Amino acid sequence: MVKPRVYVTRPLPGDAHQRLTDDCTLRLWEGAGTPDAETLHAAVADCEGLLCMLTNTVDAALLDAAPRLRVVSSMSVGVDHVDVAALTARGIPLGHTPGVLVDATADLAFALLLSAARRLPEAERFLREGNWTWARRWEPGLLLGHDLRGATLGLVGLGAIGQAVARRARGFGMRIIGWTPSGRQVDGVQVADLDALLEQSDFVSLHLALSDSSRHIIDARALRRMKNSAVLINTARGPLVDEAALVDALRSGQIAGAALDVFESEPIGADHPLLGLPNVVAAPHIGSATLGTRTRMAELAVDNLLAGLRGEPTPHCVNPEVQA
Repeated sequence: MVKPRVYVTRPLPGDAHQRLTDDCTLRLWEGAGTPDAETLHAAVADCEGLLCMLTNTVDAALLDAAPRLRVVSSMSVGVDHVDVAALTARGIPLGHTPGVLVDATADLAFALLLSAARRLPEAERFLREGNWTWARRWEPGLLLGHDLRGATLGLVGLGAIGQAVARRARGFGMRIIGWTPSGRQVDGVQVADLDALLEQSDFVSLHLALSDSSRHIIDARALRRMKNSAVLINTARGPLVDEAALVDALRSGQIAGAALDVFESEPIGADHPLLGLPNVVAAPHIGSATLGTRTRMAELAVDNLLAGLRGEPTPHCVNPEVQA
């Protein structure tokens, strides 16, 4: 029996490679970074399966280059890098990996919140640059941050990750308010409209999927509604925020700070204005970057791919109508 050919765009943790090798003819990108579009199109030309990352664009051009493709599995929760309509039109199921990164991402969101609130990056720079001298060993006004107890956390989006952040915030004695396009209500979270949330919150944390309606939901107008002492946290998707407007707001003191794991264009350039601001905490899209979480994501991605190749329903399918 001829094994189906599959292409995987990055090395995977755990036993994912062995599982694929057992059932498939595996081709694996092992170059630096991620394959460019031309390389990817050539690699999948005779493949039945593709296991990709959120850094790989899966569009009509790729599908045209891969006429034998029967299933695409993305090792991600979000699928804004995939033309789902193009896949659906060709009857190709798209698998993704929901649910497994909730706690890891919520942990990072709260770590960023704490880092910004207590100005940890600024404090570390102060120490490493030799500014903590005997004369300045303790100053009443040095690197003053914000208390969390009694502060208001505004959650923009109340899905699984937003709810997990709310649980963590309750342990710190924070008041929690939330807004979501669906109108979902969550125990312990006071519902507010978006403008009221922005006006009342000491910390605003974003937990929305990226869509046409949510792109730049935090724009210049939204930033003007926030408190001058407020901090914006984004661990969802970079394009939720108008970065040019955010830079202006941070420079002018319109808001106090930002803590970001995601950016409009990734990777963000080292010379980007955001990275030159002392009131920005930045991380390189590591929301799901724990060994356990990434291993489980790889397991789900392989489960989806193998099921699709066997002609079985993909366990976590974005477009289940193609399996009806």
